[in-house]
This record gives sequence, structure tokens and C-alpha cells, in this order.
Amino acid sequence: MLAIFDKNVAKAPEALKSQEGGSVCALKDGFLPNHFASIYPGAVTTNLGSSGLIACTLDKQNPLLPRLFAVNDDMFCIFQGHIENIPFLKQQYGLTKTATEVTVVIEAYRALRDRGPYPADQVVRDFQGRFAFMLFDCTTKNVFLAADADGSVPLFWGTDGEGHLVISEDVETVKKGCGKSFAPFPKGCFFTSSGGLRSFEFPLNELKPVPRVDSSGQVCGATFKVDSEAKKESAMPRVGSVQNWSQQI
Repeated sequence: MLAIFDKNVAKAPEALKSQEGGSVCALKDGFLPNHFASIYPGAVTTNLGSSGLIACTLDKQNPLLPRLFAVNDDMFCIFQGHIENIPFLKQQYGLTKTATEVTVVIEAYRALRDRGPYPADQVVRDFQGRFAFMLFDCTTKNVFLAADADGSVPLFWGTDGEGHLVISEDVETVKKGCGKSFAPFPKGCFFTSSGGLRSFEFPLNELKPVPRVDSSGQVCGATFKVDSEAKKESAMPRVGSVQNWSQQI
């Protein structure tokens, strides 16, 4: 998968930005999408207008961690991996027996967006298995990313020379667009446009950036660790319209 989101849609954490530089503008003249297509000739790219773009391919995938892509009511989702408790989740979200993991993620997000009874960390924590996913809601301009607690599915994120967010499971693609300003997406975490990066394993704790050093000894973005001593403030109660609540996810 590849996703590039405009900095006004999804702002990458400042800690991802390396002082070493070396990044380019991933969207200029189709630079990074063209590179991705050269590696995965069968990739299908979806232009999201001023918000960015996403690309997905079924080539070169791990059969044990398959990729799935779906679009439903202007929600685009790429899922990779396997959810073990999918029968329970299908029932919880009122889906048919033929529904796949990517459909479950879309419906879980829809319930969350439309003021469902559970907070975002609980929704992601309910997914039991090996997974990573990326969802973009065209209606609210919200990005939703997550990776399982063990980091079973490779997923990298970074920021390009213009501050746009770049996401892919292909580390060389992320390097191409972000230079030294990238890192593995933190396991056991999720990211939204409005709420930023949070841990679904330890939702009451803050995350602190830790500079990441590559094999050559250079600082290369940052990893994020749960700060056992720093607690988040209590969440505000869910009030307001669907549009307003979607901005608090």
C-alpha cells in the first residue's frame, strides 16, 4: 500500500522530521506514486484531489497477511493481515457472513464516527489478530491508521519535504519520499487526523518520541514509546453533531 496525505489533512508528528533532510515533495509530478508503480506495475492509484492519494496492489504480498481494498460511502480503506475474531465483529457491527476484514474496519470506523458507544482505543483493541490498516474518510477528511500490538505487519510512515504524510509497508518507497524523516509505525497504536498518535493498549498514557538511529549511525526520524509516568487528561463526553464528533476521533 501507499498513501500520501496533504499536511492540511494529516499532520505528521514533528518528531518524525529529521534534521538530516534529504526528503523531496512526494506528490510533485507524481514522483512517489510513479516510483511505487514501477515496483508494483499492477498497482491501482486513487486520486483524492487536494487531500492526496492512495495506491494498492495485490502483487508481491504475503499469502498469510493478504491485502484487501474497499470503498464504501466515500470511505477508502486498505487492510493487510488477518483478524481472528472476525465472526464476533461481524455480529457486533451487523454484517453478513461474507464480510471481510476491510469491511469490518470500515463499519467499525463508521460506528465510531457516528457517535458509537465505545472510544476509538476500544474499537481498535477489539481487533484481535495480525493487522495494519489505513482508512480515509472523504466526507470528514479524516485519516485513520492502526497497527496491531505486535507490529506483525510491516508499516512505515514519514514526512516528505513539504510536510505531507507518507505511509507504506514498503520501506524503500518511504525512504524515497521522506529521506531520513521516517520510522516504523509504532505497534499497538493508532493515528487520526484530529487526535494524532495514541496507544490503544495504554490509552491513558502519553506517547513520547525517541530519536531513531539507523545502521549508519544517523538519526532517522523517531519511534514512539508509552510514557508510563505521563497520563492523558480525561476525555470529553461525546456531544454535538456527527460532523463535530468525527473531529474528535
